[in-house]
Amino acid sequence: MTEDLFETSAHAYPEAIDIGLDGGALSYYRHFYSRSEADSLFKSLLCDIEWQQEYIQMYGVERPIPRLSAWYGDPNISYSYSGIAAKPKNWTPLLQNIKILVEQRTGEIFNGVLVNRYRNGQDSVSWHSDDESSLGPDPIIASLSFGQSRYFQLKHKRKEGEKYQLELEHGSLLLMKSGVQKNWLHQAPKTRREVAERINLTFRRIM
Repeated sequence: MTEDLFETSAHAYPEAIDIGLDGGALSYYRHFYSRSEADSLFKSLLCDIEWQQEYIQMYGVERPIPRLSAWYGDPNISYSYSGIAAKPKNWTPLLQNIKILVEQRTGEIFNGVLVNRYRNGQDSVSWHSDDESSLGPDPIIASLSFGQSRYFQLKHKRKEGEKYQLELEHGSLLLMKSGVQKNWLHQAPKTRREVAERINLTFRRIM
């Protein structure tokens, strides 16, 4: 059974919705940026990011990942995920300013950001955990969304049927806290609905 975590909590915590999970926790900032700020940032990110189409090997066939992406970070902070070895592009002033605000609001320190661009409902990311060894034993991930709202789903790695769902809105921030990557999988699934573009920034700390 899937529980919509946002539905019952939005008005109780206007700044941050704190969500307890079995073996983890989330904090959801619905209005991390105002609508006008988010609109401006979305337009700037579309133009400023050096978008790339990455490919992965599946059953001996090279296939495009269903989204565009880019990895930015501190010098020499390379990141390997899904068979992709990404070397960091230098922080842009825009990304640096966003990072500073995310760090101030969350109290976490990050040295890299993976930027994903979902062009339509067929662009997606399937079930996974951000648990690469380079992220350390218990990664904290800050996920910032701009553009089209999309559903974000989680399921427990060991407890069948334990699932949660949130709708990540324009200008919102989701902080995945201690235990989430160890105990939960997450995805942004495809949708048959006609949807506009979405940009997602996931801030990480490479050890």
